[in-house]
Amino acid sequence: MADEADGGPDVRLLGALAVRDLAARLDLRPTKQRGQNFVVDANTVRRIVRVAGVTADDVVLEVGPGLGSLTLALLERVRSVTAIEVDGALATALPATLAEFAPERAADVTVVHADAMRVTELPVPLPTAMVANLPYNVAVPVLLHLLGTVATLRHGLVMVQAEVADRLTAPPGSRVYGVPSVKTAWYAEARPAGRVSRQVFWPPPRVESGLVAWSRRDPPPHRVGRDRVFAVVDAAFAQRRKMLRSALAGLAGGSAVAESALSAAGVSPTARGEELDVAAFARIADALGP
Repeated sequence: MADEADGGPDVRLLGALAVRDLAARLDLRPTKQRGQNFVVDANTVRRIVRVAGVTADDVVLEVGPGLGSLTLALLERVRSVTAIEVDGALATALPATLAEFAPERAADVTVVHADAMRVTELPVPLPTAMVANLPYNVAVPVLLHLLGTVATLRHGLVMVQAEVADRLTAPPGSRVYGVPSVKTAWYAEARPAGRVSRQVFWPPPRVESGLVAWSRRDPPPHRVGRDRVFAVVDAAFAQRRKMLRSALAGLAGGSAVAESALSAAGVSPTARGEELDVAAFARIADALGP
């Protein structure tokens, strides 16, 4: 395979021809349904790993490893990788690919054949970081599920559709600030980490991709549970042009109750959800009660 990239003495990275050769061996035709767009540029996966800031101390959770391009790049730098793959053929083939391209590190990858949205437990050692090229159609729910489920995750980086990256990292008051922005902020500080051209994928997606880096932080002070806070967030943005006293009326049991709770939380009843940070939503949920 002429376009393998040298990853050092232990790892060889995949180039475009190598990716297509592996796909041909598997008789694989990437599907839009599963958001299968494989990175075929070694410099791009190295960049993702570098920007993620992972080190030799990290155990990395990767979602959707596909043919293994990013997995191999991670092995250049991290202690081990736990790779969750929903496609049975890809999950079965990945160990052989790793044995071929990184024979001395193949044992440091654990492949979990599962739907990342349904994962509740992971093998030890538990991951400390997450680095993933997330399928466009499920990127936000997968990210939020894993942040909420895997408490050992401390930092990471995900590649998502550029528009989704903007939403995940938007501050209050931004035009694209919404439910993904607030719920991500519950778990972590998210920040933009660059763009990725569609030309580095096979097949090329219709849109550009964005990198989102994040660092875990404690949720804001709250007395009610996360689910109650998230219910308030959902209601606030269900009709985002509505003032909060109206948007929360159904959840609160009436606009008067909603207005009273907003005032108790120090939020103007005439404010809109797009103006509030996650701490304000937690105060409103506390004021509304369980």
